[in-house]
Order: sequence, then structure tokens, then C-alpha cells
Amino acid sequence: MKQHVDHIVHTFETLSPAGVQALQSVYAADARFIDPFNDVRGLSAIEQIFRHMYASLEQPRFRITERIVQGPHCFLSWEFRFAFKRFQQGQEHCILGGSQLFLDGAGQVLLHRDYWDAAELYDKLPLFGGVTRWLRRQARK
Repeated sequence: MKQHVDHIVHTFETLSPAGVQALQSVYAADARFIDPFNDVRGLSAIEQIFRHMYASLEQPRFRITERIVQGPHCFLSWEFRFAFKRFQQGQEHCILGGSQLFLDGAGQVLLHRDYWDAAELYDKLPLFGGVTRWLRRQARK
């Protein structure tokens, strides 16, 4: 499984807008992808999520910082770096997260579940940022 995980890591770290089809070598045709905003099944739906990411953000990229592999189960810790296209242009942001992967016998991803704090993204958005920071302060009182 290590060689399959190495390939998955390399694919995510080198993914580009023109190379979204490289995901075909990572995901099974009926794979499921879940994150705080999406719950989709099928390779074309997963590719669409990544196409939308490239259409919405400047220079989005992943850096895998840790990996744990146990049989067909894998957990990847990552940094996601990006800039917004419509505001705060040129200002890089970073969100930390993790991906739980379940691989089939051929080493393709059957289930990909991302864990990250969506409030971190909201904090960076105009208008929403002030509201989420205020809510966080209120929750600590």
C-alpha cells in the first residue's frame, strides 16, 4: 500500500488546473468524497470539486505533512495554501486539515473524508470573518 499512498501524495502535491484528470489514477470510479461543504460520489463529481477550487482560488496547493498507513486505511495531515481571487488578492492563507482515505485492493481511493475547520475559512472572508470571530469570543466567555 505504501507505493499507492506515495502516488496519492504526489498527485495531490503536484495537482494543477490543467491536471485535474490525474485524479483518475487516484480514485475508484464510484469513490465518495466528503468535506465540510461536499458529499459526492463518482469520479466526475470529485473532479468538479477540484475544478471549482481552481476557478475560485489563486494558486491553491496542498502539502502533505504527515501520513499514517495501516492496511487499506490511510490518514494524511496537510496544509492547504491559497489566495482569494476576488478580495485580499495576493495575500496567502493556510488551512490545516486531514484526509481519511480508504483504499481498495488496487490502491485506489474508495472513500475520501476531509477534516478541517470551515470556520477558519469564514474567518478570512469579509463580513463573515468579523461575525465568526465574535461568535468564538462569545463561546469562550
